[in-house]
Amino acid sequence: MLTLIAIVLLRNHPGIVTEAVWGRATIVVVTSLLMASFATRAVRGHRRSYLRLRLTSGVMVVAIAVIIALPGTFPLWLKMEQGLCGVFLTGVVVIVNGKRMRSAFASR
Repeated sequence: MLTLIAIVLLRNHPGIVTEAVWGRATIVVVTSLLMASFATRAVRGHRRSYLRLRLTSGVMVVAIAVIIALPGTFPLWLKMEQGLCGVFLTGVVVIVNGKRMRSAFASR
């Protein structure tokens, strides 16, 4: 959310806020809402939401790695912010793919 606020505040600085930044911010907002929904439903015991959370979190970590690796597409500040998000998201991937979570959602 803070990144989106920064983007809005800096929108008149095209060297800092590019079209790619707007696009990435939009994707991040949408996927964060989806992830929150998946996590909420998984906590309530919905197996499919747990599987969606596992898949989406893994895909998002890969997407962040690609964003960081692509030269020139995104400004350095966004790559740094995405890297920090990627660290936290990697923690989510480890937890949701861990033995304890997998056994909790094993086929019944």
